[in-house]
Amino acid sequence: MFVDEAVITVSGGKGGNGKVAFFPNRRGPSGGDGGRGGNVYLKGDANLTDLYTFVRKKVFKAQDGVDGGIFKMTGAVGNDLILSVPIGTLATNKKSSIAFEVTDTETQIIVAKGGKGGRGNIAFATSTSQTPRHAEPGEQGETYELHLILKLIADIGLIGLPNVGKSSLLNELTNAAVKTAPYPFTTLEPFLGVHEKLVIADIPGLIEGASQGKGLGVKFLKHIEKVGLLLHCISSESDDIESDYETVMTEMKKFNPELLKKQQIILLTKSDLIDEKTQIQRLNKLKKTKLKVYPISIYNPSQFQVLKKMIADLFLHT
Repeated sequence: MFVDEAVITVSGGKGGNGKVAFFPNRRGPSGGDGGRGGNVYLKGDANLTDLYTFVRKKVFKAQDGVDGGIFKMTGAVGNDLILSVPIGTLATNKKSSIAFEVTDTETQIIVAKGGKGGRGNIAFATSTSQTPRHAEPGEQGETYELHLILKLIADIGLIGLPNVGKSSLLNELTNAAVKTAPYPFTTLEPFLGVHEKLVIADIPGLIEGASQGKGLGVKFLKHIEKVGLLLHCISSESDDIESDYETVMTEMKKFNPELLKKQQIILLTKSDLIDEKTQIQRLNKLKKTKLKVYPISIYNPSQFQVLKKMIADLFLHT
């Protein structure tokens, strides 16, 4: 199961309490301060591909600080808690709406601070109160609810309506083994494959209204925000390929107009299922978009070589 969203609660550790203590023979206060509670951090892990870790466990808390001790001893600081997430994870604090993006494996992003340790009674000694009998309690750590969203980071994204051959194309280009079948929504989650060190994402099919949550909704759209090149797959079997193209483009625009600025190439898929005359007619219709258009069939090696060369020219020879 591919998990690309999760809501979790993170809490910094409570600060340790200050200590009330005195030196022997009542020679003044000796209570030390409590230690700070641990912080909670997010850190990228290149080995993680989704947020499945957060399906069962939803609450995470760093270690509390240790109480202050006698003889001015300060309590130990609580251990920090580091939560590993996939690179490309966006974490939004639901209270403040502040968002943090995890973009590498080195940076630790603090998402909940630990509470301060309380002061021991030695901190309250004055010339007029030389034996204070009170100390401060440690402060509670910050607690926040985080909305985690994973946006796939891929070089190439395969987009299009359901059942246009995206999964078959990914299987042919890479070593992926995505399930395929002749009915809509075979692909219910994004899949990744690697071709010549390039990451290619097979994005779930889109239908009209996806930007409002219909069908697979944003489970399609959010995953193309990080993609460099879009291969827009349109089935040669369609009776209205221009409408198919416009449906996808409209939903992309409604979700995020910036998506329309991405480099895009149209693939007329399943080209083996139509005759040459029909193929030329449909290619000419799609060329009205001013985009590059290629016919493609997983059963036509020469067409696949053209596609592979095009990918190499764009990514591998620069």
